[in-house]
Amino acid sequence: MCGKYLKIAIPDLLDALETHGHLYGHNKRYTPQVRIELEQMSAATIDRYLANIKTGNLIRDKTTTKPGSLLRQSITIRKAGDEIANEPGFFEADTVAHCGPTLKGEFVRSVNFTDVNTGWVFTYAIKNNSYLHMSKALKAAEQTIPYQIQGLDCDNGSEFLNSDVINWATNLGIYFTRSRPYKKNDQAAIESKNNHVIRRYGYYYRYDTPTELRLLNELWKLVNDRLNYYTPTKKPTGWTTDTKGRRKRIYDTPTTPLQRLLATQVISPTQQDELLAYKANLDPVNLAQRINTIQQQLIHLATQKTIDLQTKQHKPLPNPTGIKPTPHHPGKTK
Repeated sequence: MCGKYLKIAIPDLLDALETHGHLYGHNKRYTPQVRIELEQMSAATIDRYLANIKTGNLIRDKTTTKPGSLLRQSITIRKAGDEIANEPGFFEADTVAHCGPTLKGEFVRSVNFTDVNTGWVFTYAIKNNSYLHMSKALKAAEQTIPYQIQGLDCDNGSEFLNSDVINWATNLGIYFTRSRPYKKNDQAAIESKNNHVIRRYGYYYRYDTPTELRLLNELWKLVNDRLNYYTPTKKPTGWTTDTKGRRKRIYDTPTTPLQRLLATQVISPTQQDELLAYKANLDPVNLAQRINTIQQQLIHLATQKTIDLQTKQHKPLPNPTGIKPTPHHPGKTK
């Protein structure tokens, strides 16, 4: 998280770390006064402290969206700026290919669902884009997301624009829409999650084995919990003008998806208590350790084959983790 988000998340994270015994008793430098100082840090100060561990830009990926023309004309188009229901349940969905440097052969894909209102995220990895496997992701989303899916907005890919997916949505009473071709702003919420979730946690390696598929789904469960319960997000609320008369976006205060969901009062008190109890049992340190362990396993399995495929393409070797090497200047002491 950047400083603006982490400043909001610090009190919640410190509560969880204290509850699970990671601070008091284990680290004598942590005191109530230290907590006060942490909570009073500005976003800019937090960014300065984190500057040395920030990674560079990630390499570009490939797109695998193939237009599905069979039912396209019969599906309502939703454009950027269109009003949506002012309550949770309207999701944008997209798939991301873990193909590495080439689209040849079969490879794993991750399906991501993002609620436009609350920012609630659900990600699930599948073997390929066929409905046999896509249906597993749809059913998993239906069973795991703690409230009803009311709407689903997708791009023009054939993995979504087919009779099977539309029948699934119709049977559940889900309002089904699509974006305009080549207009990524129509799906701004999900497009940002493709980078912030899929690529930042799953990297750009090629995953094409059952073991890698299993590890990805273990990873996404942990990442979903971290993002939904402990990671604040912000939403645009309107427009204003700056001192020079230029149009400027206004955003609300960063808030976690769970807090946004509870504020809407769309789930029963019993469901609210269940979600809060589930969050109380989540250990942020344990989450981070398990996420890192799975990432290291994926890197170990996929690095060499990704490099070999890149070499066959006669292109520069990839930098899947996005970490930039330190430049060396001749004549200067390291």
